[in-house]
Amino acid sequence: MSDRFLVALGYHGDSFHGSQIQPDVGTVEGSMRDALRRLSWWSEGCLEMSSRTDAGVSVRMNLARIDLPGSVSEKISPDSIVRALNDHLPKGAVAISANRAPHDSRVRYADLRSYLYRLDTIEEWPSEFEYDAILEACSLVEGQHDFRNLSRLEPDKDPIRTVDRCIPWTSDDGRLIGFSIQAKSFIWNQVRRIASAFAGIASGRISILDLESALNSPEVTVDLGRAPPEGLVLWNISHKDFDSPFSGEMPISTTFSIRPSDPREYRRWVSLSKYEIGLVLEREWMSRLS
Repeated sequence: MSDRFLVALGYHGDSFHGSQIQPDVGTVEGSMRDALRRLSWWSEGCLEMSSRTDAGVSVRMNLARIDLPGSVSEKISPDSIVRALNDHLPKGAVAISANRAPHDSRVRYADLRSYLYRLDTIEEWPSEFEYDAILEACSLVEGQHDFRNLSRLEPDKDPIRTVDRCIPWTSDDGRLIGFSIQAKSFIWNQVRRIASAFAGIASGRISILDLESALNSPEVTVDLGRAPPEGLVLWNISHKDFDSPFSGEMPISTTFSIRPSDPREYRRWVSLSKYEIGLVLEREWMSRLS
């Protein structure tokens, strides 16, 4: 008989080729599998991730379901599970907290998922734009829509999703950093394509009406672009069987630098922006682990 645990995991996007196991490359799920094997906790089917993330996407918190043999779980505490995993995970990933869950708990059935996207990392993002246009664009994607024009739709996947909230993400001094978006579930690339649409509206590449048409006339195929993965962060997951160590509040962004206007300087600054996102994540993880 096995016991089920849910474990909060964080990881840097540039440390892995995404979350799902792939041949010959390092992934988060593959690293978890290797850690469980080294601990002699592995059994076929004992591991499942809540949310899939692409290469380059960073994660403050994802959830993993781990089924441990009763002979192991009766001798170990949730805190010990976290420490043991961290002794065997690569440095780009971290186990944050764990708790026991019902035997029938489904890790993929989250109540809410929250993402952040840093819009100023997108190449076409302009130095001047209409803030109200981004506010309107956020309002447009809220509610229930057919998102086939704003996702990479896989066969047999339902394109209809309900976005509970989409709001601008601003710094303490009022500077727009990006946006926060929340839903029970998302389709592949949905947030990155929404981010590209927002950048296109800011730059003038597309209009608000183009976004509205993509949502309201999904049978008419349009491509509004796909933003790079490096600006995306899976920020939080709420699940009825998991006591999250994190609040749903957005990060303090006063330390985020201002994007330079010169294209050559921008290319160097993109590297800095990755470090800034990474620093936010490390601070979040360390504050919980301590």
